[in-house]
Amino acid sequence: MQQQTYLNQIWQRLKKNMSAMFGLIILAIAFLVAVFGYLIAPDSSPNADLQTVEIQAKKPGYSQLFLKTPDQKEIPIKDYQIKNDSLIVNKFIDDDTSVVQYYSINQVTNNHPEKIKEHVFTKKYWLGTDKFGRDILSRLIIGTRVSLAVGLIAVVISLTIGIILGTFAGYYRKWVDAVIMWLINVVWSIPTLLLVFAITLALGKGFWQIFIAVGLTMWVNVARLVRGQIMAIKELEYVQAAKALGFTDLRIIVKHLLPNIIGPILVIAASNFATAIIIEAGLSFLGIGVQPPQPSWGLMIKENYNFIITHNPMLALIPGLAIILLVLAINLLGNGLRDATDVRSTTTI
Repeated sequence: MQQQTYLNQIWQRLKKNMSAMFGLIILAIAFLVAVFGYLIAPDSSPNADLQTVEIQAKKPGYSQLFLKTPDQKEIPIKDYQIKNDSLIVNKFIDDDTSVVQYYSINQVTNNHPEKIKEHVFTKKYWLGTDKFGRDILSRLIIGTRVSLAVGLIAVVISLTIGIILGTFAGYYRKWVDAVIMWLINVVWSIPTLLLVFAITLALGKGFWQIFIAVGLTMWVNVARLVRGQIMAIKELEYVQAAKALGFTDLRIIVKHLLPNIIGPILVIAASNFATAIIIEAGLSFLGIGVQPPQPSWGLMIKENYNFIITHNPMLALIPGLAIILLVLAINLLGNGLRDATDVRSTTTI
């Protein structure tokens, strides 16, 4: 009951923070999009990789007429007409060029000529197409999975390592603190991206390797924060009372120390979540992160950044704006959770 009351207090305080609720809503939408991506994406092919090179680099809102052939291929066409048992189409090559092709209506419709309308349809590309003619909206939706996954796994890895080492260093001090701080300083002295490059090259390029590489480079901030917080509160009276009562070190750490630093931990976790998304996007942009054809927001920017200075800058700006929005939402929610879990300002509701 007491735990429920505390959680209810956190929720009531969080609801009053409009910026945190905005971040929570955006993050919830992102998770729903990641889970149900293939159900809501216009292109439900694996990795949203259906390529139609004839309609490459089209602007948002572009519509195209298609013919579904007997072998289930979708051919872009300009128009069509029916003559007797034949279907005559003008295959779309580019805006100024088309090629006349002939098909048997019975062959196209599997001997159901009355269903010809089902085989000629229009697709709308709400965010345009990339240089391979793929639907930008679909790849943006499926790419949400990569960004959220790398953030979650990196946070789990960094929090696990950082909290354990930081707690030991701050609680036991002496030689334990000296050894852990030496390790922290060594890792801290290596630039983050350089360390990620080294780990990525050691583990190889791929989906899971990038998650582990990012997570193993982000625990230092957590360890330093936890160490400082533990050192600040371990001499307080309630901790000394717990020691006097004979409580084990594990119980004191888990039940009395860590719960009282949950606010700063949530903030650093949100920061690491956002940083992991940016690092993954940067690595994918450089070609050593997620590999094509798997969609990633950073990879989408890499594939389309040339269009920024040409006729269609939105192809690269759209995934960039998605990264900005998601990172902003995570940071706003992290700050809101910090305020909501601050036991010094929490009052009984």
